[in-house]
Amino acid sequence: MAKRSFFITGTDTDAGKTIVTAGLLAAGNKAGKRTIGLKPVSAGCEKTDDGLRNSDAVILQNTASVKLSYEQVNPIAFEPPIAPHIAAMNEGRMLSGERIAAFCRGAMMQPADLVLVEGAGGWRVPLSYRETMAQIPKSLQVPVIMVVGMKLGCINHALLTAESITRDGVPLAGWIANKVDPDMNSYDENRDTIANMLRAPLLAEIPHLDDPTPENIAEYIDIDRLLAG
Repeated sequence: MAKRSFFITGTDTDAGKTIVTAGLLAAGNKAGKRTIGLKPVSAGCEKTDDGLRNSDAVILQNTASVKLSYEQVNPIAFEPPIAPHIAAMNEGRMLSGERIAAFCRGAMMQPADLVLVEGAGGWRVPLSYRETMAQIPKSLQVPVIMVVGMKLGCINHALLTAESITRDGVPLAGWIANKVDPDMNSYDENRDTIANMLRAPLLAEIPHLDDPTPENIAEYIDIDRLLAG
């Protein structure tokens, strides 16, 4: 089958895009697909004997069936949990969307059926004063899956993010509703509002889980539908 590649963005920092991305990878694994998960830029890393390590990137590295080195999964890592462009400036570095995309292309040369590239934060997180995270999928020419953190305010966040994605000329493959607030009022009405106002399919609904893992997230994902799209 042809390789399918997607960029994963979230409506905000706590939308749950890492665990959803890992769930997509796990669903692909369960279906016997070769999967790759990349987190090219991360901030909020821990120092280890092997270098800086980001917990989100480690989850993707461990979940994907195609085993890559940590440096292939997360080539740009910063220790402080701050916006990546600020962390870069503090180190006298400049982030480039095209250079980050080039790192991804290197890893994407590996044989795989499904490649997921997770962004950092939301769609408009800066890489510099001139570029945002949006430049990565634009350079890679891959469609976007938007993870919507279902909580108060999610309608506005979802519609604005989708509008920005479309305005940037990047295809929105679909969205995933991730119930991050277990006590959210009018969940169904919020979901239906987003579904009716977005010109993109609802790919999956993830209920609130007390202990989310890639494997139990995968139970709510129809990976064949995604790969057939």
